[in-house]
Amino acid sequence: MASTSAPHFPSGKPRVVVTRHLMPNVEARMRELYDAVLNESDTPMSREELCAAMRDCDVLVPTVTDRIDAEMIDSCGDRLALIANFGAGTEHIDLEAAAKRRIIVTNTPGVFTDDTADIAMAMILGVPRRIREGTQLVRRGEWTGWAPSGLLGRKIGGKVLGIVGMGRIGQAVAHRAKAFGLDIAYFARKPLPEAAERMFGARFIANLDDLVSETDILTLHCPLTEETRGMIDARRIGLMKAGASVINTARGELIDHEALIEALHEGRLAGAGLDVYPDEPNVDRRLLDHPNVMTLPHIGSATAEGREASGEKVIANIRFWADGHRPPDQVLTGLI
Repeated sequence: MASTSAPHFPSGKPRVVVTRHLMPNVEARMRELYDAVLNESDTPMSREELCAAMRDCDVLVPTVTDRIDAEMIDSCGDRLALIANFGAGTEHIDLEAAAKRRIIVTNTPGVFTDDTADIAMAMILGVPRRIREGTQLVRRGEWTGWAPSGLLGRKIGGKVLGIVGMGRIGQAVAHRAKAFGLDIAYFARKPLPEAAERMFGARFIANLDDLVSETDILTLHCPLTEETRGMIDARRIGLMKAGASVINTARGELIDHEALIEALHEGRLAGAGLDVYPDEPNVDRRLLDHPNVMTLPHIGSATAEGREASGEKVIANIRFWADGHRPPDQVLTGLI
């Protein structure tokens, strides 16, 4: 790791503000190592509270629920030197504004890969088999017993699974999907090495429109950028097969939800599996009312093991920085 001069802290320890309640072991370790200010109530901080915290700490530990824009960064004063994000995604942080102020940003990649892939796979199986609808039927006491034509879904084996984004999570989904006999196609910025494609039984499709038009189940595993925002819009949804399904465990803004809702209620799409939404925690009532939309509360990464590992990465990034070394998970923008 590249080394620079270690920062100086008047109290001997960096002041670290953590915006949400983390795992107990992680918080206990932070108390030992740092002058830590913890959010034990787990109430999301307001913009004003975030701004005040940024002016009064050396390190901010935010999560995906914290929007940190250029104006906030520009007004945070000279003390804040590190934003050690809890989670892999950093689209909620203005990275260019941070780089201009020489504020280092880190994240916690890799720790949620399997957890998120598991949730995606649950919905890839659950939507075609109408799991939500069946569960609600039983819970309402309306199930009248087995019938030859009752609650018919669609087979999984032999169907085309289209994966948008073939990074860690996309590949983990492909690994799982292969075992269920799905025909795997994917769209990404560049194809995987041939050996990886053979291992997953996956084929690269260079045009997203072509991928969308031939898939039975479309699952999204790409970051949110200006290019990907709204990428699954009315036009692309119109290209999908009748009876296809959409799965999203990445970011809610990847899908035009008005177009998705229209296609679902017109019956052009059979269902959807959603773990993320454009305006969390608000979920459109029309999605909740649709019988074959699995609506999960952003739990793709919600395992005790994953959250513990993410907290440990945050601590490691802070320790490297406080010792004058480049943090192992520094997010690079090209401006630093």
